[in-house]
Amino acid sequence: MGISEEKTALRTRYRRERNARYIEHSFEFLATTKELESASVIASYRSYGVEPDTQALNRKLILDGKTLLLPRISGDSIEWVQWNGDESRFSRNKNIEEPIGDSFSNLDAIEVIVVPALRIDRNGYRLGQGGGHYDRALAKTSAFTIGLIHPDEISSEDLPREPWDIPLRAAATPDLVTRFLK
Repeated sequence: MGISEEKTALRTRYRRERNARYIEHSFEFLATTKELESASVIASYRSYGVEPDTQALNRKLILDGKTLLLPRISGDSIEWVQWNGDESRFSRNKNIEEPIGDSFSNLDAIEVIVVPALRIDRNGYRLGQGGGHYDRALAKTSAFTIGLIHPDEISSEDLPREPWDIPLRAAATPDLVTRFLK
């Protein structure tokens, strides 16, 4: 089995496990971490289904006066769009609600990117949903990157990786932030 097939099999398994044991948690506490507290431009995402819930975190960041960016898929890339908390400013792309508005043009201004993940290993490598959008976006930035996962989704074993996979700088569960050495 090749790496791609191994990743596909793990995604199926991890989605099934996540669905079986999902408990809603808030990640609002992340707004008080040194990286997010000191940042003025933060890219996050709008969670859906049994993903770690970003709703409270995103609202807190807006209330704290941060510029909050959310992703919109454009071809095989991510565009970042500023969101002000207006629930009517979304359109649906399959399961994902994407922000409506102009693309944020100053990508160098992004200081932190909050990233979705199914699993993250002890070296910061993540297994995402399989589109490769985040790895392509992360390859173009020096922002602090933090993946959100549920408890027990940090893998003690290395996840399969391909040359284009980009490690994260940190992982967060609902009550813990793990920073990886870089």
